[in-house]
Amino acid sequence: MSDVLFRTRGHAAHITLNRPEALNSLTHEMVLRIDEALTGWEHDPAVETVVITGAGERGLCAGGDIRAIHDDARDGDGTASAAFWRDEYRLNARIARYPKPYVAVMDGIVMGGGVGISAHGSVRVVTERSRVAMPETGIGFVPDVGGTHLLALAPGELGTHLALTGAPVGAGDALLCGLADHYLPSGSVPAFLDDLAALPVRDAVARHVQPPPPAGLAAQRQWIDACYAAGTVEQLLHRLLAHEDPAAKEAARALLTKSPTALKVTLAALRRARRLGPLERVLDQEYRVSCACLRGPDLVEGIRAQVIDKDRRPRWSPATLAEVTEADVERYFTPLGERDLGLAAASDITEEVVW
Repeated sequence: MSDVLFRTRGHAAHITLNRPEALNSLTHEMVLRIDEALTGWEHDPAVETVVITGAGERGLCAGGDIRAIHDDARDGDGTASAAFWRDEYRLNARIARYPKPYVAVMDGIVMGGGVGISAHGSVRVVTERSRVAMPETGIGFVPDVGGTHLLALAPGELGTHLALTGAPVGAGDALLCGLADHYLPSGSVPAFLDDLAALPVRDAVARHVQPPPPAGLAAQRQWIDACYAAGTVEQLLHRLLAHEDPAAKEAARALLTKSPTALKVTLAALRRARRLGPLERVLDQEYRVSCACLRGPDLVEGIRAQVIDKDRRPRWSPATLAEVTEADVERYFTPLGERDLGLAAASDITEEVVW
């Protein structure tokens, strides 16, 4: 059975990620096949809409195949991971500019690379089962697949909070943070998909969309905006620990478990993303950062602790924020020369397609 399935129903073409035993995590081959399918459908007048869903009951996609990245970084030279990210990030950019409606059903778990193949789409649907996250700092990595672009656009400092803590959000908060567009109950998904075969996307959405559940983060904006506006990770951590709201202290405790290097690089990447503008420029930056992570110790160690051995006790190096210097952070943004992704230079940047 193929890891990704393609079919058409009426006017809609469907992508189904089909690795339910691995929570539909993406492989390089899956990325290439999705891109090939998008090329064919883009030029097929019978296809009016593209829809992406995940097989199984647990979610759309838990991210990239990080076990393969772990093995490549530990035992290889990182070439395979860099090639995977090159094609994955190009696919993320293509989804954002796709000339036909791209409908992402973000039901269940949607993390990391799963965000990349869904939240750049033009129609993003969440349900009461949705759990959306960019949890990279917990494995010694930095939000990628355009994640720093999306989170930099979130209101206030909500994106900073989500990027640094890796906390998952439900439907209401995904809508608040700009990671999704519409809410519908998971029980309505089959009928919604049926309607996409015959109806324009707007009509199918209107038939099933419902008012979303409350956004819990809305009530926490005061402490989130105040604390995460600090200039450094050390300063924002101090503000969180000193704040009277228990949720702020809980966020601080979460940060203290993350890779110190990943936290500092993530904060720098987010703030640079706000100035970079279009997604392609941010993806170019993320590619440099991701490749640099392959050369450091924390990515291998983080995946080992969280996924391979599952002891949940990573030994970060450096072990403290104070040991991570500005020069250490800056090295993650060093241009790669001929190996740069070059998305911004290679494309005519236009506004995202809105449906």
